[in-house]
Amino acid sequence: MEPAGPNSDVRVRRFSRRALLRLSVLAGLGAVAAACAGPAPARPGLTFVPTPSLTAAPAAAFTVEIHRSPTCACCHEWVAYLRAEGTAVTEVEEADVSVYKRSLGVPQELWSCHTSVVDGYVVEGHVPLEAIERLLAERPDIDGIALAGMPPGSPGMPGPKEASLEVQSFRDGVVTLFGSY
Repeated sequence: MEPAGPNSDVRVRRFSRRALLRLSVLAGLGAVAAACAGPAPARPGLTFVPTPSLTAAPAAAFTVEIHRSPTCACCHEWVAYLRAEGTAVTEVEEADVSVYKRSLGVPQELWSCHTSVVDGYVVEGHVPLEAIERLLAERPDIDGIALAGMPPGSPGMPGPKEASLEVQSFRDGVVTLFGSY
């Protein structure tokens, strides 16, 4: 957050378009819920207390738990990308990330620099948020998804995006295309 002006205690928070869209949808749902509740009943001595509205829901419905090397700079950038989009992230430093990848069954040909767990699914590498959201919406019977290597222009990686990002799914060592982003 940045100061609003010189000698000011007011702070300005910048939101991504995705976070603003989420907030506006939640605010709209809260307004609908309030309108449906109708006027408060007129009873002397009683105070109308509305039930919690949908606006009380958190902006991010899931948390990404990233396991990474303490010295990896691009992992920090992927975390910054997720947080800028309103996603909750926890970070775990691993002395040897490859041991963690093996324990989760990530096929070696899909390895990247970091491995995450999101609501029981493995997310390997610089996977775009859209792929994670699709994974959680569809809930396929897979172990996880991965963006192999560290493609330029992928979330958290510098450089222009040279081609579509081929996100793979995997289950029990079998790899299939999940989607292109």
